[in-house]
This record gives sequence, C-alpha cells and structure tokens, in this order.
Amino acid sequence: MNKTIFGPLVTVGLAALTACASTAGRNTAPSAANSIYSEDCITEQEVVEAQRAWGDGIVKIGNVFSEGGDYTKAAADHINQFYGYDLSLVLFKPTLASQEQFRASFDGALSYFVGGNPSHAEDKGFALRPWTKVRWSNSGIINNSCTMAVAMGNYFFTPANGDEVKVEYSIGYVKDRNGDLRIVLHQSSLPYKAQ
Repeated sequence: MNKTIFGPLVTVGLAALTACASTAGRNTAPSAANSIYSEDCITEQEVVEAQRAWGDGIVKIGNVFSEGGDYTKAAADHINQFYGYDLSLVLFKPTLASQEQFRASFDGALSYFVGGNPSHAEDKGFALRPWTKVRWSNSGIINNSCTMAVAMGNYFFTPANGDEVKVEYSIGYVKDRNGDLRIVLHQSSLPYKAQ
C-alpha cells in the first residue's frame, strides 16, 4: 500500500483513540449532558438521606400550617423538591386515598397533602395533622439498574397528640441531572387488619 494512504489513516485512528481514551472510565452515557436524569448510580445512603429529608418536609408543612403561614406553598415546594412530576409520570398512591386512589399529577399530590381541592373532596390534608416526627424502617433497598432505586418498609408518623401511626410504603427513586433523588413511585397504605 501507498504511504500517503497510511498517514491520514494513522492520524484519524489516533484521533479516534484519543477521543475514546478521554471518555474511558466515565460512568455516564454520551448523551448524559442533555438528559434530565443523572447517569450516576444511586447509593443506599442517598436513599436514606432522601427519606429523612422527605419526613422533615412533611413535619415542616404541618408547622407552617400551625403557625398560620402559607402551607400550600410549603407543600408545593415539598412536592417540587421530592417528586419527579417535572421528569416523568409519577405513580403516587397515597395512604388515605380511596376514591381518587392514584395521583399522577402535581395537583393531585398537592391536594392530598393540604386538602381544599374540590376535584379530590376526600382529601383532608395529610400533612396538616400536624406530624412532629417521621421515622423510617426499611425492609430493603434495591438498586439493580443503578439509576433507579426502590425502597420498601414501614414509616411511622408521630402526631402532636397521640400514638405513632405505622404506614407501609414502596418508593422508587431516580436521580435528576442535579444529583437530587426524586420520587417516581410512591405507594403507601395502612397495614392490613384481620377481621
């Protein structure tokens, strides 16, 4: 073969190898920069921290309500921070919903937490109880796909007056492009009571 052919081929080949080498070891897809999701794996510790922060947010909504503040804004901020309604479909089945069981919209979630929406007349405002503490007990956390984690267990809500309320949950998390965990699946129910 002619040397004039090899020169450009070697140059192109070296450029390609250099480009490949510069992305080697990265844990992201080439299109990750344009994605609404992070390609970084979700850790168990991140799930535990997200759970704690979610519980603190529920307590905060109740505190704002008790102090006469804008609890609807507090709840909207909570939903925007912890749920992925701006990312994808969210499968949310709240604990005390029986007529409108599934809340696939931001407005449906907001109504559950603060009530007052005639489209969801059964909602009394779960976060307005108010709760003073939320305690988590994970049965397990799985993350087989790296970019979505699912936790299942019990969480316990402590009201200002009264005994702790045990609730069962399954929650699915994704990580947004800012590295924050966002809920895309949230099923919550009271434990079964035998008749």
